[in-house]
Amino acid sequence: MAGVEQKTVEDDEGGMRLDRWFKDHYPGLGFGKLQKLIRSGQVRIDGGRVKSDTRIQPGQTIRVPPLDVDHKGAKPITEKTMRNHGDADLLAQMLIHEDPKVFVFNKPSGLAVQGGSGLTRHVDMLLESWRNKKGEKPRLVHRLDRDTSGVLVVARTRGAAQALTAAFRTRDAKKKYWALVKGAPQRREGRISTWLVKDQLLDGDRMRVCEHGEKGADHAISYYRTIETAGRDLTWLEMEPHTGRTHQLRVHAQYLECPIIGDPKYLTSDHHWEFPNGIQKRLHLHARSISIPHPSGGMLEVTAPLPPHMVQTWNLLEFDERAAEQEDER
Repeated sequence: MAGVEQKTVEDDEGGMRLDRWFKDHYPGLGFGKLQKLIRSGQVRIDGGRVKSDTRIQPGQTIRVPPLDVDHKGAKPITEKTMRNHGDADLLAQMLIHEDPKVFVFNKPSGLAVQGGSGLTRHVDMLLESWRNKKGEKPRLVHRLDRDTSGVLVVARTRGAAQALTAAFRTRDAKKKYWALVKGAPQRREGRISTWLVKDQLLDGDRMRVCEHGEKGADHAISYYRTIETAGRDLTWLEMEPHTGRTHQLRVHAQYLECPIIGDPKYLTSDHHWEFPNGIQKRLHLHARSISIPHPSGGMLEVTAPLPPHMVQTWNLLEFDERAAEQEDER
């Protein structure tokens, strides 16, 4: 970087620790180096001296001294981004992996994967803008709910689509989701095995747990583990669907009596629960990572950063993503 820069704190970064902000924007900057810059007063907020654990607020200006590391640059996709960008540009903003056979996108919350009633913009439509020289359109091989963010795999060729679809069908694809739920499961980790059936209601389809043998019922299996808790009210869960039923993780969280925060279908007024201050009333479910056989051989493993509203919540609750890595190592 050539000289001193003045960076404005974005709306979704409110409440974030200053050292976390630097980690997100300058991942190559070491912890020790940052501490020296802060102690010497080279890093300031609105002209004042700060500490590494200072909580930043939207609109504040952070003084960034010359650094010998790259700025990450990419900004999270917000509803404003989705409104103001063209189709091809929005896809480029979402892209987190690309190779000759596969695209992987970090789908933002609120963007549908396929069309439906009243939808004027969705991923399948956006892909029209990325047809190749032969006129081939990238192909969807799986779906995410409209309000679920995270990893979405798209095939670039017909052959890749066949291979990836087969991997999902045979359950060779391993998907992990992060969720913030109400309360805490009785067991820190476990397996959920139920039968699910779809009810068609006036406000849309809703899944429910049912008895084996009920007409239209499908077997659903999910795994979960607790990463961190915030008091008795909120828990950060990692969830892994073994099957792929509609709303599976959302209804399974409800089955645990721990519905996902911000879920309009499965966290209802019946739960008599006051929404915490500072947490947006949006679905807190994110497709964090995927591991799937690559059409060209080997494994494709991709991780997607949290969406802005979940970053805000994680900052508020002081959840540390390193906690998930430590749990994985156990």
